[in-house]
Amino acid sequence: MKTAIRITLIILLAASFIATFVFLYEKSQKKPIHYKTQTPIIADIVKKTVATGSIIPRQEINIKPQISGIVEEVFVEAGDIVKKNGLIARVKVIPDMIALNNAESRLKKAEIAYEDIEKTFMRRKGLHQRALISEELFQETQLAFKKAREELDAAENNLQLIREGFTKKSGDTTNTLIRSTIKGMVLDVPVKQGDSLIESNNFNEGTTVAVVADMQEMIFEGKIDESDVGKLNIGMALILTIGAIENQTFNATIETISPKGVVENGAVQFSIRAKMELKESHFIRAGYSANADIILERKNKVLAINESLLQFEGKTPYVEIETQPQQFKKREIKLGLSDGINIEILSGLSKEDRIKIPI
Repeated sequence: MKTAIRITLIILLAASFIATFVFLYEKSQKKPIHYKTQTPIIADIVKKTVATGSIIPRQEINIKPQISGIVEEVFVEAGDIVKKNGLIARVKVIPDMIALNNAESRLKKAEIAYEDIEKTFMRRKGLHQRALISEELFQETQLAFKKAREELDAAENNLQLIREGFTKKSGDTTNTLIRSTIKGMVLDVPVKQGDSLIESNNFNEGTTVAVVADMQEMIFEGKIDESDVGKLNIGMALILTIGAIENQTFNATIETISPKGVVENGAVQFSIRAKMELKESHFIRAGYSANADIILERKNKVLAINESLLQFEGKTPYVEIETQPQQFKKREIKLGLSDGINIEILSGLSKEDRIKIPI
């Protein structure tokens, strides 16, 4: 009995050992890999680059005062449409005390001189009418009287100009009224009533009273990397995508390519400008950020494959073609234009070839 039990245990141990050995052996054997295949396709290959930038008006003007003073009244606000020479604001002049004092002194001197010469002129005029003085002496007195009158008028106008910023003779022509130099939309009014203004002159840019732009003509202004700028030409078409306007694209045409690059974040960037085609259904605001797709090269309906199918031996590209089920042969190919996903096949493949998809 004991012998039978012992034999049974030995047989069970042997069977377990053999089963474990068989299991480990089968597990160590690699399962055959089944490769999937893909055929070439007919596709349009478009190589493009992207320029980032913004939409701005072609003509944007900063309106500045021609006289220093205080903003007395503002006639417009952002979003208003103004005509050329339309009123923007009115300035109250704060005269310079030295200039004011000199102007008042000049006026007093002119008044004294005028009163003196007026008396002389009236006296000699009576003498001339009675033929008691010569014609030449009377004409000299008359000329001096006219000069004194002109100097008095000039002194009065100068004083009024310093005090109020305009003269009676100037009519509507006055520096105290700030007008738009172009027709367009008011984009910004950075001043308000009571603000001080500095006049625009050779030594100072002056205070900006308003920013006016022609919103009927917008341009795209962006930058492109030096690796692509050599492929651009004046007149090349762009497709603009504006971040603030979803599911819409706008056409544009390159007008300017900067001849000089600027280093930004370690890369040389070149500025480009493109005329934008507006749509009546969308109002484009100044400063919208935008991306421009620039088509550098295009091939229509060419034989192509996915770039993931490519393999390389050194610099030589090749693919593996299925000759028999799950049997593949290496074949060198010649490549053309790529869009980063698909690549054109110039030679080495036909549309019927089945290409191994590398794992």
